[in-house]
Amino acid sequence: MAGNDPSETGGLFIGRRPGTAPLRYRGQPATAGAGRRRTDAALAAAILTAEALLLATLWGPQPAAWLWVGSHIFHATDSVSFGILVAFVGMLSTILATIKLAMRLDSAWKLVRRASGHEQKQGALERMFVISMVIAGTAFFVWFLIIHGPGPDLTSSQG
Repeated sequence: MAGNDPSETGGLFIGRRPGTAPLRYRGQPATAGAGRRRTDAALAAAILTAEALLLATLWGPQPAAWLWVGSHIFHATDSVSFGILVAFVGMLSTILATIKLAMRLDSAWKLVRRASGHEQKQGALERMFVISMVIAGTAFFVWFLIIHGPGPDLTSSQG
């Protein structure tokens, strides 16, 4: 008969899950002066701003640039499929490279933020990515539904 005691694990999964231990330093980190902490805080703000601007390119400039390149490829080769392929592969590669660079900036931001005296365990990349996605999606729907309009097919009455 199986026991209902949660401490009876049969020797499996004893203790804490991997990666959830509290953050421990080898020793007490040296505390820098107030001027150095202010400089580190300003550098952390600059890194975070650069990360935000980099993520902002994912939702407009990068896809538009690759669609422009794809249209020029189509014009030069007279092949729609090849133009779409070039645009898609280019867009995918630059988006992945941008996210990789943003991950490096986020790691640097965490380190500089710790150096400025803050207990920074998590980065801001995920939140910034989601916020930029919501802003870009909202801007697109406002443009598509309000500014551009649904078009004459939906506005004209057929009698």
